[in-house]
Amino acid sequence: MLGRTANGLFWMFRYLERAENTARLLDAGLRMALTRDLVTAEEEWRSVIETSGQRAAYEQKHSSYTGHQAWNFMLREKANPASIICMYKLVRQNARLARNAISGELWEAINENWLIIDDQLAKPVGENHVLDAVKTIRRAATMARGALTGSMLREEGYHFAQSGMFIERADSIARILDIKYYLLLPSLSYVGSSLDTGQWDTVLRSVSGDRAYRWLNAGRIDARGICEFLILDDRFPRSLAFCHSELRSNLAALARLHGTEGESNALMRDADTRIADLSIDEIFDQGLHEFLTEFMASNAAIGEAIARDYRFLS
Repeated sequence: MLGRTANGLFWMFRYLERAENTARLLDAGLRMALTRDLVTAEEEWRSVIETSGQRAAYEQKHSSYTGHQAWNFMLREKANPASIICMYKLVRQNARLARNAISGELWEAINENWLIIDDQLAKPVGENHVLDAVKTIRRAATMARGALTGSMLREEGYHFAQSGMFIERADSIARILDIKYYLLLPSLSYVGSSLDTGQWDTVLRSVSGDRAYRWLNAGRIDARGICEFLILDDRFPRSLAFCHSELRSNLAALARLHGTEGESNALMRDADTRIADLSIDEIFDQGLHEFLTEFMASNAAIGEAIARDYRFLS
């Protein structure tokens, strides 16, 4: 497989995952803001923008955090490279780059949803339509993943796409957890307490983990339990443990197809060694922020090593 095709597949699913994660965060913020007064709602939108990593860019354009400004900035601001419209445009561009290596079903899922999203976000999105826009973006990602899983050979292209998806998902979950944890628990004296049940519910909703977590924990919501669920529970498909398990499997498959292991496989083993058999108590003893910072650095290094191993630029 040509390097540019591998690069296209890898980044197509990274951007797709990034766009969906932004939509999930936006959905959770919308639901929280609806229950707040005007001042508190603005703080909620500030938190959403900060968690998405878009605060600096946002504050260059806006001086306040109204909902209408915030969700339009995240959805459709063309000067914001992290907006969903910009990311989905990159999804389609990378799909075109890898057109000969993907199935017709996957191309149709990407292309048809791009046309819908581009039309839906052509004008500023009002309060009555923002949830519809979020649903469209999440549905587009679901359709693309379904087409990938249901129609592509388990060869190089599939494993590059999967690797990109799980690299991006792990990074997103770690960032959400790190930023939200320190926004919600500004004092070390609060570590492990249930400071704000509603806000921790937002964390779970932003990763679609609220129902699964409640089912496993009899409805109890607490910071430590949520951290354990999102970091170590490999039954949940958005936990860090699950993401790295899937990434390890796809990198191993690429190594078998190429007849040799690369730097990314070695880094993956090192990452597994660091997280294997860890308990949430050990993570908290180390420091949650320190653990997540180390995890994100390791995750990024694996992504860069994949590019080097297979000779494409990240």
